[in-house]
Amino acid sequence: MPTISTRRRSLQLGAAAVLALGLPLTAAQAQSDWPTKPIRMVVGFPAGSITDTVARIMSDHLSKTLGQPVVVENKPGANGSLGVGEVARATADGYTLLFTNSSSITINPQLYKKSPYKAKDFTPITVAVDAPFILIANPAWTQKNNIQNPKDMIGYAQRNPDRISYGSAGPGNIAHLSFTSWGNRTSTRMTHVPYKGSAQAQMAVMSGELDTMFETWAALPQIQAGKLKALAVTAPQRMKQLPNVPTMAEAGYDNFNVIFWLGLLGPANLPQPIVQKLYDASKSLAQDARATAALASLGEVVMLEPGKFSQRINKEVQEWGGAIQREGLSLD
Repeated sequence: MPTISTRRRSLQLGAAAVLALGLPLTAAQAQSDWPTKPIRMVVGFPAGSITDTVARIMSDHLSKTLGQPVVVENKPGANGSLGVGEVARATADGYTLLFTNSSSITINPQLYKKSPYKAKDFTPITVAVDAPFILIANPAWTQKNNIQNPKDMIGYAQRNPDRISYGSAGPGNIAHLSFTSWGNRTSTRMTHVPYKGSAQAQMAVMSGELDTMFETWAALPQIQAGKLKALAVTAPQRMKQLPNVPTMAEAGYDNFNVIFWLGLLGPANLPQPIVQKLYDASKSLAQDARATAALASLGEVVMLEPGKFSQRINKEVQEWGGAIQREGLSLD
């Protein structure tokens, strides 16, 4: 009968033989060793968008923390659905990730009849940034029509149906739905003009091609430069960057808190050890002063844990699903 030391030696030789023969590692070994090669981070929006900007800050930090390149791949189209759908179909091995925004996960699958994915097709990892919207407008337009706050805008819309033009990053995104909901709530009609991205819509407001839109913190530099006028924010409290700009509730519209999140997800059934490694690496960004400052200029840095992120998605799916049904919205 072999001794214990002989058995141990046999096991060691067996393991060495497996490696020498190039046999595949077990799932547990692969998860433990992850990552051993570059990681793709798919972004379903164009370069220069707020989603892309935050994704690149995150990918740079994760590359340093994980010891493997995390490469951003922009796959824009169909309001983010092309890139998001690609990740939904990817292998859940941690080498294909998704960085996206709340519209693409909680709204698009319920709005588009032919959506190639559902919210359940993803593993939530973390919310990096929360960004309330800012109701912005062209300064010359507001001055000409004496519009100084949301109430003034609604009054103008009631006197001039369909005259106000507002933009968004595409039909059915969160900014579009927010305006639609506001219009229905106030019995007003305004004209929606979709763009390929929020950056293009923001430029249209600055040029006077559009009158107004809900935009993220990406509008702050132009507001501070006087090129855009901020009328309200959709957060429960005022933004410290815009202390003189009221919330929508203060302007007379209660329960109008719209928060736009930007987060990291993987395909469904991503192994828990990989999820935890990604979350821990993301959370450590708080120790990177430069990266934290860059994110803080775009929204509130959150780094929400995976379980709470999952709960938030489920809650928002219900809320936006109800809004879509009430508004009778549906897109092909």
